[in-house]
Amino acid sequence: MSTLVIAEHDNQTIKPATLNTVAAASAIGGEVHVLVAGHNAGAAAQAASQIAGVGKVIHADGASLADGLAENLAAQVLALAGDYSHILFPSTASGKNVAPRVAAKLDVAQVSDITKVVSPDTFERPIYAGNAIATVQSSDAKKVITVRTTGFDAAAATGGSAQVETRDAVADSGKSAFVGREVSKSDRPELTAAKIVVSGGRALGSSEKFQEVMTPLADKLGAAIGASRAAVDAGYAPNDLQVGQTGKIVAPQLYIAAGISGAIQHLAGMKDSKVIVAINKDPEAPIFSVADYGLEADLFTAVPELVHQA
Repeated sequence: MSTLVIAEHDNQTIKPATLNTVAAASAIGGEVHVLVAGHNAGAAAQAASQIAGVGKVIHADGASLADGLAENLAAQVLALAGDYSHILFPSTASGKNVAPRVAAKLDVAQVSDITKVVSPDTFERPIYAGNAIATVQSSDAKKVITVRTTGFDAAAATGGSAQVETRDAVADSGKSAFVGREVSKSDRPELTAAKIVVSGGRALGSSEKFQEVMTPLADKLGAAIGASRAAVDAGYAPNDLQVGQTGKIVAPQLYIAAGISGAIQHLAGMKDSKVIVAINKDPEAPIFSVADYGLEADLFTAVPELVHQA
């Protein structure tokens, strides 16, 4: 029984989600292999070979894989699938794009968003916005799985010494083409990988107030900035900052929620955080039910005081 992990990378470095997925693969048992599919991605393959717990890295390099097009990457995975009982993807935008294609071609049922490995064929996954945990058993000979990265501690990025094996890249399917990419640049940590996240809600009242109140706190703590869906829908913050069931799932060491009531949709995206601090003037706000520390106060007073004292 061997497990294949599909690495996420930028052709130079391995993205943190891959480390969590390797940890999930190690929990399944058997040998763990990692596929690094890209173009001029030798540095990423070498980085993958150093991940603790990885037995082998398969490096497929070609122009067809340069931009991670789902059709081509799925074809590359399918070319290797015969050697593996489990195929794991991080539950990210890329993983969710490719995994269903692989599962459909293999004619198996995908097991999505697992947070725990019970046994090689049984897994736990959250349902109903995280309010219940389902135990799912798969009888398929090959299991295609996406991994909720916040459910597993990251494997060590160094300490391994896996061999790197080169494979031919698949031909371009011609079904899609890469047109361009607009990447937002920020000096802040990536939201899903940050150790500290500060999030603002609709109570901030405007995009100007959102920036005025939340930015100094994030700067002081070296934190990423998040937002509730209500704040995003109101135009206070851009869509890529949304934390929640329909946004990003985060589990930082510290999560500070300012002016967020704590709707189920938001809690689903952050309640696995190690320490949760809630600031809200409504004592009945649901966010207090999951908070480790709650401050019943006006955020426009409390947050600047925090910045001053930090």
